[in-house]
Amino acid sequence: MWILRLTRFAMRAIFGVMTALAARPSDTMLHLAGELLLPLPEGALWWAAERVLVVSDLHLEKGSAYAARGQMLPPYDTGATLNLVERLCAALRPRTVISLGDSFHDRAAELRLPAPYAARIQALTGAHDWVWVEGNHDPDPPAYLGGRAAKVLRIGSLVFRHEPTGAAGEIAGHLHPAAKVKGRGRLVRRRCFASDGARLVMPAMGTFTGGLNVLDAAFAPLFPEGLMAFALGGERVFAVSAKSLVPDVAASRWRL
Repeated sequence: MWILRLTRFAMRAIFGVMTALAARPSDTMLHLAGELLLPLPEGALWWAAERVLVVSDLHLEKGSAYAARGQMLPPYDTGATLNLVERLCAALRPRTVISLGDSFHDRAAELRLPAPYAARIQALTGAHDWVWVEGNHDPDPPAYLGGRAAKVLRIGSLVFRHEPTGAAGEIAGHLHPAAKVKGRGRLVRRRCFASDGARLVMPAMGTFTGGLNVLDAAFAPLFPEGLMAFALGGERVFAVSAKSLVPDVAASRWRL
């Protein structure tokens, strides 16, 4: 089985005494290419054996990009997203942080990035081995913010890239998966991880990022035998059975 539900005792036996964040009871664990991974309700992925934290599709400064085009969104998305990343880094103390592409919403984001936010990013990249994986929105991360750039990153049996190809052992982003779930007479739509045990697509972590239903045709070539969704809850991640997934009613107008 590639999905595990672990008791608090089992979690501590595997990870040792780590943090309260990684020791919640009944967390959903994933097996991928022989590795045990913990999907977090914040939308990040924790690889305890290598002390690697993976975040994806932060889309920093998306709000200011929209404001420049006349759509006045509140200018707090970058700060809110950084709050999440900082909290996870403080709790888990990762050796490596992988930002899995589209970390910035566009190539001009660094010009709009307020100095206090830039300082917070520099503090994060200075405290960890920070890897900016190339995305379709941000092929060249700003050098002054620190960290190192990579088109594709391989660690052991896992490969990290932005746009998924369906390769075995792959962890990717880009598609912003979301699960629409029917249960107890109501519908709930949540960001989610999508996996079949051989490959995984990460949810978008950015505050203003949208989501693409995992039943959309874009996911079919990546998961030819079907996928399972792992929906983000307030305190934990929930495994969702395929029969509980429902498509969006209208054709999606969301764009990558």
